[in-house]
Amino acid sequence: MTITRLLIANRGEIALRIHRAAHEMGIETVAVHSTADAEAMHVRLADHAICIGPPQASESYLNTAAIIAAAEISGADAIHPGYGFLSENAQFAEIVEAHDIVWIGPKPEHIRTMGDKVEAKRTAGALGLPLVPGSAGAISTFDEAAEVAAEIGYPVLVKAASGGGGRGMKVVPGPEMLDSLMRQAKSEAKAAFGDDTVYLEKYLGNPRHIEFQVFGDGRGNAIHLGERDCSLQRRHQKVLEEAPSPVLNAEDRERMGATVSKAMSDMAYRGAGTIEFLWENGEFYFIEMNTRLQVEHPVTEAITGVDLVREQIRIADGKALSVKQEEIEFKGHAIECRINAEDAFTFAPSPGLVTAYHAAGGMHVRVDSGLYAGYRIPPYYDSMIAKLIVYGRTREGCIMRLRRALEEMVIDGVKTSIPLHKALLHEPDILNGDYSIKWLEDWLARRAG
Repeated sequence: MTITRLLIANRGEIALRIHRAAHEMGIETVAVHSTADAEAMHVRLADHAICIGPPQASESYLNTAAIIAAAEISGADAIHPGYGFLSENAQFAEIVEAHDIVWIGPKPEHIRTMGDKVEAKRTAGALGLPLVPGSAGAISTFDEAAEVAAEIGYPVLVKAASGGGGRGMKVVPGPEMLDSLMRQAKSEAKAAFGDDTVYLEKYLGNPRHIEFQVFGDGRGNAIHLGERDCSLQRRHQKVLEEAPSPVLNAEDRERMGATVSKAMSDMAYRGAGTIEFLWENGEFYFIEMNTRLQVEHPVTEAITGVDLVREQIRIADGKALSVKQEEIEFKGHAIECRINAEDAFTFAPSPGLVTAYHAAGGMHVRVDSGLYAGYRIPPYYDSMIAKLIVYGRTREGCIMRLRRALEEMVIDGVKTSIPLHKALLHEPDILNGDYSIKWLEDWLARRAG
């Protein structure tokens, strides 16, 4: 099996990232795009481009039939889904493989298992990953919920089994609120995901969000590439990520890395994956697994020197992992700022015409973006328009370089989140690495207040 022509079933900076990796491997690319993305950079650079529908994602980037047709018309022998859209859709993966097209992603059964949060938690526990105390599975009655809550202790968290983004999630401070908040969570989950299944877990007071990057070859060999700290979040959306985490030491990393690698080996997991944990008081608790490439993958690339997209393509092509665990060295520090087309502090979307654009540069500065002067940012999709990734030999040196790079970055014509990142990098807690998943929302509330 040799991939020669790769269809990129995505848009924006990740589509461009995949195009670059493919071209460096001598693989032709096929860009699929909506009518709104006809002038996008990845469309301009790809070897072939096919329009698959109108601006609405449901009629283009989520249109399975149109994407498969584009693959057949263009002669693509592989499909890379990037992240978002259809990247964690097990049915789409099965359809791709049924058409004898290489799916650059995990096995469909692993996507399906880890996409159901209840089943994912059960599987993670069976694989030896540490779990947040909670219900063994879905909770169907109030009495069952009350019994579990009393056992693990309040406060508890009611969570939707499907979906994410904070919808169908309620913090219950005490038994008197359990019934009403559970009903609200089920109602929200039904409206957002068409599934009102919920489960219960212990609510952690002030944790960090730490995730491990894993890779498997599908035949029982698996490695980890260290952790990323993604605790700076707003409404469960990550804003800034760094690797390694400021709070882990080499022993923590080795212990948890060995645990996640063994779990993936036992699963015979294939391709890239990220296992996400809450970390509090030196303990890890499994949250979920993302069976795809992460937005923040460049910080891992920076500290390990491993091209994760290239590795995804190689493994999907039937090749072995290019590196062994003992060959991976963690060097220096990397931070990624997600730059969005939105007001830096109200977060109101700001699509429109980019009148001037200048990417930051210099040693160890990377910008992943499809922007250019004259490009019109469409209003139909996620607001992220660029990622600024900076590497330094030390965390302090990385932060100083990142400050300088943010000063250089020019995106005119629309509002962006650059001022937010500039402000964050002067906060003592950020400089000291002393923050949790609640820090950013508390800081924004104080700033607005």
